[in-house]
Amino acid sequence: MDSKKGAFDVIGQLAALRRYARSLARNSPDAEDLVHDALVRAYERRSSFRSGANLRNWLFAIVRNTHIDRLRSAISRGQRDDQSAQEAGSSYPAHQEHSVRLAQVREAFMMLPEEQREALHLVAVEDLSYHEAADILDIPVGTLMSRVSRARASLRDFENGTKKPNHLRLVGGDND
Repeated sequence: MDSKKGAFDVIGQLAALRRYARSLARNSPDAEDLVHDALVRAYERRSSFRSGANLRNWLFAIVRNTHIDRLRSAISRGQRDDQSAQEAGSSYPAHQEHSVRLAQVREAFMMLPEEQREALHLVAVEDLSYHEAADILDIPVGTLMSRVSRARASLRDFENGTKKPNHLRLVGGDND
């Protein structure tokens, strides 16, 4: 039983699952619910996990599929976007310039289209290869590379000042 438990040990994957879920759900409470639902699914379907397969990737795929199911049953995307914008404004105290800057970068990331945001998260934050991320998202590698490229270009535009989040600004910076 211990060897089987070691092969299906999800505890070591919780931090990565929570980060990915936060990236998908855009807020911590929904992310925690998403991880919980995904882990329940994973436990119920643990017999379908192939011994020797990559547990982390399998769990990421379950989190993603759970997220898609939740989106389909949600009342409206606008409610989540409004809640995310409110949370982003209150999550980081704007006492120092770098706090504001981090909040702006986070908002820029969260404003990316979902396909680009989840692709960039898997490649840049979770450090998965393009092939692994494409398998999780169930898309061709070329499509993943295109999404990551567009997401990075969008964030570069933000960094260069051609795109700016709408409600945060640096006090005492160039925006005065």
